[in-house]
Amino acid sequence: MPEVELASPVKASPAAPPSPAQTQGPGVQWKPRVNPWIIAATVALAAFMEVLDTSIANVALPHIAGSLGASTDQGTWVLTSYLVSNAIVLPIGAWASSVLGRRNFFVLCIVIFTISSFLCGSALSLPMLLLFRIIQGIGGGGMQPMAQAIMADSFEPQKRGQAFALYGLVAVLAPSIGPTLGGWITDNFSWRWIFFINIPVGVLAFILVNRLVEDPPWIKADRSRLRQIDYLGLSFLTIAMGGLQIMLDKGEENDWFSSGFIRFFAFLFVGGITALIWWEWRHKNPIINIKLFRYKNFAICCFLMALVGGVLNANTVLQPQFMQQLLGWNATTAGMALTAGGVMLLFMMPLAGFATGKIAARYLAMAGFTMFVITFRYAADVTTLGMTFPAASWLRVVQMMPLPFCFISITTAAYVGMPREESNQVAGLINFVRNIGGSILIAVTNAQVTNRTLWHEQHLQNLMSSANSAFAQHQQALTGLFGGSFGGPNGGGLALASIYNQLNQQAQMQGYQDVYMELSWMSVGLIVLALLLSKNKPDSGAAREAVH
Repeated sequence: MPEVELASPVKASPAAPPSPAQTQGPGVQWKPRVNPWIIAATVALAAFMEVLDTSIANVALPHIAGSLGASTDQGTWVLTSYLVSNAIVLPIGAWASSVLGRRNFFVLCIVIFTISSFLCGSALSLPMLLLFRIIQGIGGGGMQPMAQAIMADSFEPQKRGQAFALYGLVAVLAPSIGPTLGGWITDNFSWRWIFFINIPVGVLAFILVNRLVEDPPWIKADRSRLRQIDYLGLSFLTIAMGGLQIMLDKGEENDWFSSGFIRFFAFLFVGGITALIWWEWRHKNPIINIKLFRYKNFAICCFLMALVGGVLNANTVLQPQFMQQLLGWNATTAGMALTAGGVMLLFMMPLAGFATGKIAARYLAMAGFTMFVITFRYAADVTTLGMTFPAASWLRVVQMMPLPFCFISITTAAYVGMPREESNQVAGLINFVRNIGGSILIAVTNAQVTNRTLWHEQHLQNLMSSANSAFAQHQQALTGLFGGSFGGPNGGGLALASIYNQLNQQAQMQGYQDVYMELSWMSVGLIVLALLLSKNKPDSGAAREAVH
């Protein structure tokens, strides 16, 4: 497994061709004509629009289903269809950019995404909406990795951490505010506007990218590669991602592997991913360069990023879900409780970006995961039925603090030691595993909340016995209270119903607390794994050369 010693001078890998940047003269490095921060802001605008769309439709599903004459279960395919097509395109962006050129591919994705957003908002039936969402996911799938790759090549290696801070703000903040924004738009206007708002942003991004972004000399369009497309690899990828997303999205609804429907799609995923790895490893022109996983640093970063993406998405689902189900808050109030975390990110992302240029990536990642351990244990303590809005807002602030240090350091470390010609592949795979990790951990944590709730219900029901003096006294008090208002014969039944409702709420609360503790223990393992990352010296010339 190739490994680059980052603290010492690095020789060019014999497998990696000389960087085309070297052709400009000794010691001359390619730089974009425009200020790289303007380029970063431009591509971040487009990426923000796409990442926002992965979560903005969540709270609008009942409205969409009702408007189009579909059931709520059928409405969930609005999310699944987008995620499946998005997951398929994410890792093949490198191949597409090698055919069209990176800027041209990025512009094409913006055009597809913007037009399909208009079509989604104009859909007259659920099948039409699902078709347009698939097309929208195809356009969106290429935007995230291309934005990240453009940032990586536009900045000098020692300043990439600061650039990735901006990208991290997009990747972390957009899913957090998506449900809030989607709920507000749906409540005050129409669900169609959650798609229509993409149109002006898409037009602006199209104009700016065309004017400001350029491809570096080592990114060259080769139309002949269009005839060499790896159809079999693309088919395996489609089968695997379709199977995985449908299994995860419909698993809990169908009682997981007790359902033949879920077992079928699990089989498609396992078979498809196995065939994909085998085929892409052997293929001369693969759409996904699986061999990049031979680099230890990159392989570890992909695993860590999958879990960071999972933590982000699981947090974004668990907390508002708890507030709505058990505290009785509406979607807008629950979403507003997440807003303070977004504000914290505005402060923490630049700080983490600056720190990445000064401190070795593995130490920053370890610090972030250590904060995760503390954060989840704190969440388990404060997630109670008496949680107030200020307490929920503060919890979100605490949850967001570690993310920038983990996200930026891992993203930066993934590029270290990799040939510049592979920046598109690196970006595509890092974003791919982050999204897949998010989907998996959302499904796993939701399933665990259900399982732990059932366990606590059984445990608490054992205490509902006349032999338990505390239970007997509470039942007697409630019987007298309800009997005085609704009549003696009804008092006993209403008392038991009230106690059982309290039991269910208590069990659910404890289920959420258990999941937070499980995430805390998972974070301990991530600290250990981060130690395996190669130690780099961010300010050294060696570190700068390593990424060339």
